[in-house]
Amino acid sequence: MPKISHRGMQMPPSPIRKLVPYAEAAKKKGIRVYHLNIGQPDIETPPQILDAVRHSTFKVLEYSHSAGNESYRKKLTSYYARFDIHLDYSQIIITTGGSEAILFAMMSCLNPGDEIIIPEPFYANYNGFAMEAQVRIIPVTSTIENSFALPPVKDFEKLITERTKAILICNPNNPTGYLYSREELETLREICLRHDLYLFSDEAYREFCYEGSHFSALQLRGMKENVIVLDTISKRYSACGGRIGAFVTKNQTVLDSVMKFAQSRLSPPSFAQILGEAAVDLPADYFDHVKEEYRSRRNLLVKMLNDIPGVKCPRPGGAFYAMAQLPVDDADTFCQWILEEFAFKNQTVMLAPASGFYASSSLGKQEVRLAYVLNKNDIQHAMECLAEALKIYPGKKETTEVLARSNV
Repeated sequence: MPKISHRGMQMPPSPIRKLVPYAEAAKKKGIRVYHLNIGQPDIETPPQILDAVRHSTFKVLEYSHSAGNESYRKKLTSYYARFDIHLDYSQIIITTGGSEAILFAMMSCLNPGDEIIIPEPFYANYNGFAMEAQVRIIPVTSTIENSFALPPVKDFEKLITERTKAILICNPNNPTGYLYSREELETLREICLRHDLYLFSDEAYREFCYEGSHFSALQLRGMKENVIVLDTISKRYSACGGRIGAFVTKNQTVLDSVMKFAQSRLSPPSFAQILGEAAVDLPADYFDHVKEEYRSRRNLLVKMLNDIPGVKCPRPGGAFYAMAQLPVDDADTFCQWILEEFAFKNQTVMLAPASGFYASSSLGKQEVRLAYVLNKNDIQHAMECLAEALKIYPGKKETTEVLARSNV
């Protein structure tokens, strides 16, 4: 039998989806599973942007420009202008989801063996993209004790080598929900300019900021050649299945390189570009209700988590994720156990173990990520399940022991 490649063997599985078989087995037993493991919003996709696709009149579903439809890219410049980000449409390349934008950034700006520094915990799929691009992630650790704020400059500086080519952040952050401030972005600006590094900024959750406002890396002064923003409509408009993202930079050399990758995959999805273009025309107040709904869900989730003995959960400033520390021996084991062996009122909850969001293998062992993408009634039931599960979990640890281990 032919063997698969080393790259195929080394490709990491998704920590978000690896427990799916256990959730499916629980459902077959008639147990209701509350999915807090994945960032799939239940907010309705705006009907008017779906109508734009339904009412399309073209007779041939042809390739678009490899950079995306010109009309869409021009429309996006008006979207970014709302945030005081001024672009020419030629500085935007439409991608197949934000995932492709991230991969294009790594493959265009880094050579195999080069290093990219990322604050951990980080979006788990960065591991997969780095594997595909054959680059090495160097983690700089943020901690739950200070709500996952940007690590100090000295922590970055000691990691920079001749192989370091970029820093990658997600703002607001997935998985922590932390919202980086303008001052923290200015700190990254100084580091990148001093060491001639790219700054990749994943801004998928730009609209969802609850404490303070979003400051884009594209707003940093003197960083025209360094900043690359990676964007997507997936979370913004509850359109995860559309698979439309954007690669945005003012660096023409990088754009020319990325275009070669874009041409190689021919073009981004046509129907989803129509959807994305229509989304730019949504009413200015569209996000008011959506953001308020997520804020109220966050408040409920965080309060109920912190009311459970031994649980610690900082209040996230953005996105729709929270990281919580649980009084358990191992979160991976607990997340499997709660699906396999536990039910409360014929219900249970699916969580994402945090170990998959860390590059440092010793970290995240008592932490989980929760996505507050369900309605408040479901969140309340899910937290009741979690509280009851922690009362009887055989691997439960005392609070003082958990905190001691997290500080090692």
